[in-house]
Amino acid sequence: MRTAVVIGTGLIGTSAAQALAGRGVAVHLVDHDPERARTAAALGAGTDEPPEGRVDLAIVAVPPAHVATALAEAMRAGVARGYLDVASVKGGPRRELEALGLDLSAYIGTHPMSGKERSGPLAATADLFEGRPWVLTPTRDTDTEVLNLALELVALCRAVPVVMDADAHDRAVALVSHTPQLISSMVAARLEDADDTAVRLCGQGIRDVTRIAASDPRMWVEILSANPGPVADVLAGVAADLDETVQALRALQSSDESKRQGGAEGIEDVLRRGNAGRVRVPGKHGQAPASYEIVAVLISDQPGELARIFADAGRAGVNIEDVRIEHATGQQAGLVQLMVEPAAATVLKTALRERGWSIRQ
Repeated sequence: MRTAVVIGTGLIGTSAAQALAGRGVAVHLVDHDPERARTAAALGAGTDEPPEGRVDLAIVAVPPAHVATALAEAMRAGVARGYLDVASVKGGPRRELEALGLDLSAYIGTHPMSGKERSGPLAATADLFEGRPWVLTPTRDTDTEVLNLALELVALCRAVPVVMDADAHDRAVALVSHTPQLISSMVAARLEDADDTAVRLCGQGIRDVTRIAASDPRMWVEILSANPGPVADVLAGVAADLDETVQALRALQSSDESKRQGGAEGIEDVLRRGNAGRVRVPGKHGQAPASYEIVAVLISDQPGELARIFADAGRAGVNIEDVRIEHATGQQAGLVQLMVEPAAATVLKTALRERGWSIRQ
């Protein structure tokens, strides 16, 4: 691939353009808002000047509701040899294109499984897709050259290609992306009118659950509007679990021992099913999740402290597999939770204590 045009210079489009431009592809940027295209160009994503002729690949990075229109315009204008979109739903846009009577041999639907709570070109980074799955949904009609262009794009963005059926993809993202967004927002919504005293008690658990609730509501309305059925199906299952859990909790309030026992069994059941589901979430490098031991270290909120603790772990020959930070309320300090292989935990604790760190049990 030598040339590409990116239509839509938001987070995903600009990030893909930056990755391509950084690897020698001549990228042309198009947006309904010329200022956004100029911003993306200033960030090293390419040029906002139109291409002189047909490019190798057109990447449509607009909201799902506008994908079919943008693709149809580009295909009718003969902008590129191959066309793809990066929307988070795949079945709907393809059916819209079919309804328009377009030849879809030059088109493939794709979806990079990566993003941020922030949107727009200023949030873009060239490494956004590195190591992340990038779904491709070819059909029997997809031209081999177009599939190869899509695979080249994924490789240049250093992502991992995953081939799926379009409708299977939409059911999958309803479960692993769209429903979690709604549930995160629902939990965070409980905090809006909560007492200040309760909010001050927020710890890492509520931060983890509500992190993605910071996402742009307008963007998510567009995404969910393009995949409402599968998301509603998943939420219906969650709602059934919620009803059963509420009943179990009410039973725990009963003076009847048998009812309390039944309530405890109901709560244990949902927690155990949660354990079983969590185990299936891929771990490091997409492998089966590993069981790590947590080494909790008290850390002050000063520049360079994280770098120092990582350096000390490195000197001890211990690899940090994951890290979380829990900030102390009202204090300039917090706990850094270092996740390491169980066999390395004692070594790390000893080394950090020798270097003056306070280890919490």
